[in-house]
Amino acid sequence: MSALATQAQARAQVRRSRFRRVGPELGRYFTSTTLMWVLAAIYGFPVLWFVLSSFKPAGDLFSYPLSLFPSHWTFSGYAQAWNSFNFYSYFGNTFFVAVVTTVLTVAASCCTGYALAKYDNRWLKVFMICILATTMLPTEVMLAPSFIVVRDLGLYNSLWGVIVPSILTATGVMMFRAFFLTVPDDLLEAARIDGAGELRIFLGIMVPLARPIMLTLAIFSFQWRWNDYIWPLLILRDPDRYTLQVALRNTVGADNIDWSVLLSASVISLVPMVVMFLVFQRQIMSADINSGLKD
Repeated sequence: MSALATQAQARAQVRRSRFRRVGPELGRYFTSTTLMWVLAAIYGFPVLWFVLSSFKPAGDLFSYPLSLFPSHWTFSGYAQAWNSFNFYSYFGNTFFVAVVTTVLTVAASCCTGYALAKYDNRWLKVFMICILATTMLPTEVMLAPSFIVVRDLGLYNSLWGVIVPSILTATGVMMFRAFFLTVPDDLLEAARIDGAGELRIFLGIMVPLARPIMLTLAIFSFQWRWNDYIWPLLILRDPDRYTLQVALRNTVGADNIDWSVLLSASVISLVPMVVMFLVFQRQIMSADINSGLKD
């Protein structure tokens, strides 16, 4: 009996020790999970209200008491928004600007970041300081000189006038530079010993390794250009060349605003961004920079 009692006490002590270890971990887990859900609710509630309001009749948007769900679901705002404006043209203009700018931004940032990370030249260091200096200036400060340059190049009132000043970004360059600095120089030296030239090393080794960074920058760049408003507003004068954000602004009248149409048009403009994030969210930041190296 004493042996059985001793074993029972030992098992009870083991269970208590396990509970002591698991208890704090569960507390931390539920605390962090609860905090994340609270933050998700805080950020998601306005978006949910915005989307559901687009299905409300115009008279219900400001009715009291306010309600989250529409009393009468209607798609009239979407139909009126799609039929009242040249959405095909606006979508095409915005998609062209976003795609072309994104491709050129990724290419230019990749080349610049590689040069700043892997080549030792004092002028490159000066160039990097100049790039960093642009992040210290507000966007509004650079609007006037950028506008003068675009006008003198003959790109005013053209989509290329929106694209060209947005190609090189300090954020993209620093992202690639930081990534290429983590790539061991032994990999480049091994390629040079094998007879690979600089262009082959860059295109055949460094660019494939930087694919996650390229996807990350492409997503951000596409989002920036899709949502850009101030610069296209300054450059584009012809309504047929308007991007989507500028066109949406024109739906707001001076005295009367059709909120139902404006909300529906805004939801339509968000669809490409949502689709893009759903497609590429799993492919961000999955680099394997040690492939090809031996211990």
